Amino acid sequence: MRAGYLQFKPEFGEPEKNIAKIGSLLSDKDFDLIVMPELANSGYLFSSNEELEKFSEEIPGGKFCSFLKSISKAKEGLIVSGICERDNGNFYNSSVLVEPNGDVHAYRKVQLFYEEKLWFKPGKEGLKVYEIQNAGFQKVKIGMMICFDWIFPEVTRTLALKGANIICHPANLVMPYCQDAMVTRAVENRVFTITANRTGKDVKKNKELYFTGMSEIVDPKGNILQRGSKDKDEAVIIDIDPSEASDKNINPMNNLFTDRREDIYFK
Repeated sequence: MRAGYLQFKPEFGEPEKNIAKIGSLLSDKDFDLIVMPELANSGYLFSSNEELEKFSEEIPGGKFCSFLKSISKAKEGLIVSGICERDNGNFYNSSVLVEPNGDVHAYRKVQLFYEEKLWFKPGKEGLKVYEIQNAGFQKVKIGMMICFDWIFPEVTRTLALKGANIICHPANLVMPYCQDAMVTRAVENRVFTITANRTGKDVKKNKELYFTGMSEIVDPKGNILQRGSKDKDEAVIIDIDPSEASDKNINPMNNLFTDRREDIYFK
């Protein structure tokens, strides 16, 4: 399976420019699965509900979703991307999984980071895994989480227990921990993880946020198959075998899932 990430700097409040940038970066790329950053349509640093209303969209009918569907169809590949979602007057930090046939699956971020709590509602729909088969690859099970979800091991564990081979992780990381921590998340669940982080900074009035780049792909044994730069736009696609994530055995006598002691947890 040809899988990878697209790392770039979304321009705040410039969805048309962000669409153009994504289109340019993917113009000469072929993929079965590509993961893009968190809030890739809108940028990150919001300061008013008016901005949210203006730069968010409904799923799946909005302009950004329609663009992703067109790319997915043309490339015959899956796309996972962060998106600023609007639904019945509420706003969500969401991600979408877009299939070439036009199907769109959405996830709303469960663990909101810092001032995201001022603007977004947390997701309540739960963590889902989607089984997908495409002409170019074997059947694969995909789960989604977003940025700060990484720091809660229950998120990745839940997706893994539900059968995910690949956990797709759109991100706008500002702390220095996640890229190294995702090695542990991959190992403790024996899954592939693809973190698509953004670069650059958002500046609003007296606030600045700097993003760390270094998007990465980690395999079920914790090998970093690819890690991006700190500050460059790049679309990186490599070959992976999702079936490697089906083997949860550490050795002939230890299995990550069957060895779990649910009888003593949370006591």
